[in-house]
Amino acid sequence: MTTTLPGQLVETEWLAEHLGDADLRVLECTTILRPGDDGRLRAESGRPTYEAGHIPGSGFADLPGDLSDRESELRFMMPPAEQFAETMSSYGVGEGTRVVLYDRAGGMWAARIWWMLRAFGFDEAAVLNGGWSKWVAEGQTTSDAASAYPRGNFVARPREGLIADREEVLTAIEDGATCIVNALTEEQHRGEGAARYGRAGRITGSVNVPANSLVDPETKAYHPLEELRSRFASVGADTAERVIAYCGGGIAASSDAFVLTLLGYENVAIYDASLSEWAADESLPMEVG
Repeated sequence: MTTTLPGQLVETEWLAEHLGDADLRVLECTTILRPGDDGRLRAESGRPTYEAGHIPGSGFADLPGDLSDRESELRFMMPPAEQFAETMSSYGVGEGTRVVLYDRAGGMWAARIWWMLRAFGFDEAAVLNGGWSKWVAEGQTTSDAASAYPRGNFVARPREGLIADREEVLTAIEDGATCIVNALTEEQHRGEGAARYGRAGRITGSVNVPANSLVDPETKAYHPLEELRSRFASVGADTAERVIAYCGGGIAASSDAFVLTLLGYENVAIYDASLSEWAADESLPMEVG
């Protein structure tokens, strides 16, 4: 039995060949975002869509329900280590297991949980390239049968430097050595359209690499690495000592951070609270245009 994944990004063909591996855990990570009456997005568990059909044998990772800090007023915040370890153990993840994560939204939910696993010291995880969309388009087998893995023994070993807070971002605006990357759309970066997180616009001095620009709009698979490398180099990430990615609530930013890691960037963080915190605080600098 192998305990090594072929990389941090795995292809559908590889997964189809390895679904029966005893040490493999496949988790769907989908969360559904819907516009609320106030124009802001509300988050719902993607479990109903998972139950209607999923990759055979896969489990479901409930980000808003199980894997977000229950004490925080902001959604999707990193949970305490104890909560994360207990949840992952209940999903069957732990010592001696490998994990493949997928979603139905261009990889950002899978990338978020991949980043969380990494932040808690677990490296045997990968994102499924193209996720559910590519899996179904290829005619791969699906199932609506209930499934669960044996309980795992996840040991949280928190790593420093992978999650940034607003104080670090404030310092980064002035230090000249950090590239702050906004993973929201170009329209949101410019401050156009509905302001879903309080004030419209972007963190002062930040640049824009939209998470949705990282994947093919049809297959939902990530673009070739050299194309992705060029996108980040074009905004100055390649010459920065550190990169901090943000968005509305740390989800789209996870896709940017995941790709940066694929490209070999070693000093990358996600501003966990992102604009959900920043835009609501009038004392924190923002710009538009």
